[in-house]
Amino acid sequence: MKVDVSNLQQLFTKQVWYEIPMYQRRYVWEREDQWEPLWVDVQHTAEQYMEEKAKGEPMNEFPAHFMGAVVIQQKPNMAGHLESREVVDGQQRFTTLQLLLDAIQEVLEQHGETNAARRLSRMVVNEDIYTDDDPDRQFKVWPTEVDQPAFRHAMRNELASDEYQDSQIVEAHDFFKSKVDDWLQERDDERKSRVEALELTVANYLQLAVIDLTLNDDPHVIFETLNARGTPLLASELIKNMMLREANLSRVSIGQAALWRYDGDWWRKEVAQGRLVRPRVDVFLNYWLVMRTRSEVVAKDVFPTFRRHYEHQKSTQSIADLAKEIGVAAEAYQVLEENAKPWMKKFLYRRNVMQAGVLTPVLLWLLTSQAQQPQLEKSLQAIESYLVRRMVCGVTTKDYNHLFIGLLGVLEKAGPEHCGDALIQYLKGQDAFSREWPSDRVFQGALLTKPLYKQLTRGRLRIVLEGIEESLRTNFADSRAVDPNLTIEHIMPQGWRSHWPLPSNAVNRAQAEFRRDDLIHTLGNLTLVNNRLNASLSNAQWPQKRATIQRHFTLFLNKTLLENAPAVWDEAAIEQRGRQLAQAAIRVWPHADKF
Repeated sequence: MKVDVSNLQQLFTKQVWYEIPMYQRRYVWEREDQWEPLWVDVQHTAEQYMEEKAKGEPMNEFPAHFMGAVVIQQKPNMAGHLESREVVDGQQRFTTLQLLLDAIQEVLEQHGETNAARRLSRMVVNEDIYTDDDPDRQFKVWPTEVDQPAFRHAMRNELASDEYQDSQIVEAHDFFKSKVDDWLQERDDERKSRVEALELTVANYLQLAVIDLTLNDDPHVIFETLNARGTPLLASELIKNMMLREANLSRVSIGQAALWRYDGDWWRKEVAQGRLVRPRVDVFLNYWLVMRTRSEVVAKDVFPTFRRHYEHQKSTQSIADLAKEIGVAAEAYQVLEENAKPWMKKFLYRRNVMQAGVLTPVLLWLLTSQAQQPQLEKSLQAIESYLVRRMVCGVTTKDYNHLFIGLLGVLEKAGPEHCGDALIQYLKGQDAFSREWPSDRVFQGALLTKPLYKQLTRGRLRIVLEGIEESLRTNFADSRAVDPNLTIEHIMPQGWRSHWPLPSNAVNRAQAEFRRDDLIHTLGNLTLVNNRLNASLSNAQWPQKRATIQRHFTLFLNKTLLENAPAVWDEAAIEQRGRQLAQAAIRVWPHADKF
């Protein structure tokens, strides 16, 4: 290992290829936190240079501006070929400095400053005779795979970068071009001085501490050590690094199946996992580890848990097989999140509404188990019935993590051929109150008496009404799908005191009011309508509301409401309709005994 301080001219003028390895994160630096401060440093240094030179100060004593540290490692190369280095740490800085240098070179060329532009060009492009007919080896720095197309289009003046405008690499290049152009044109009388100051600043007065590793130094250990402090790396990045180190030690390739193939914007998007918001790739790895270890894994322990899991498994599972397994699970996770097959979409929609992310390890097991569709469909239907019944009954969800971790062991033992049957028997056998599968009697009681409109979120109540609506539709209906934009309407309005008063002959008014307040939020008094009609219906009298529904609605929920509709919509009518809808709900979400 050798440590030195180098300026950009020393680092980049030689014929060299600094390759950013696959285990590194993609380019993530941004305008406010990195590009702006860097340009301020460059501009300040250049202007300070101009001031000192104007005073006649000796420029060989002009102070350099320190830009931080990078770690590079030698790579074997043949005599007469490009010197090759791997960027172990500092790839964000290296990439940004190349974008800055290229942006300055391009602007100088546009302003006719040919000589300065050519000198800077030597710091971003290698000579053709050293590239081995590989056009990408013209670049001094070559980013990780996901960023290569955008980098290529940003750095080659002849290539349009329009289709990469959302790339941070292209945005950085455009940002520096704009800043350089504005600064050069700020004072026409200083143009030559500014060109000279800018060129010397980026070539000579920006310095980096360079840690240069030999071929025998282990870059992965150094990478983990360097990033153990300061801003932590993502768990996925530490896992990728560890897997590559193990692959190198084992002298195997983990190629296309490796986790870093899943490093695009979709995987890095921040998503919620409980109360935390994390990159999707880390959430996926968290769920995968729960599936594989059959134990709880908290967010901060994802990498340590992965490392322990690999150490425990490596005598029976190679790093290549582990990489392949993660790749298969990642494809299954994408199916769950956005590429679901038609027969799964309804279940996943309802799972998301119920915020049952705790199910994900079980779903990953099912989709990666090679189970046949009948067993998969039975599994999903049973899980949904279990969750919906418990949701309606208002039973606690606090023990779901342990419940579904226990289910993973049952599924593993049963195998894919019998997974659906084993899942049903497992859930059926939960006799503790906090885990039981509510019976038909308990489920019906909750549907008839609980104020579901107040007890459930609108989304959760809507999936109950949507499920009943779909069950009422026959094969002759135009569609079995229900419009997801419908809203929930009370048939007897919430403001019944002003618009639907109690009968004048009510015996015990206080008790009658109490009963009505209870019933208006139960299933029998609720239906689905579209947004436009919801407002016009809300407080209308029953004859007017019934006529409007009859004219405008095609939902089966409302057709059954109108069949033999009573002349008066009162408590008895609500209870009668509630019983009808409850029977439909019991058929949609059957108990274990009915599978």
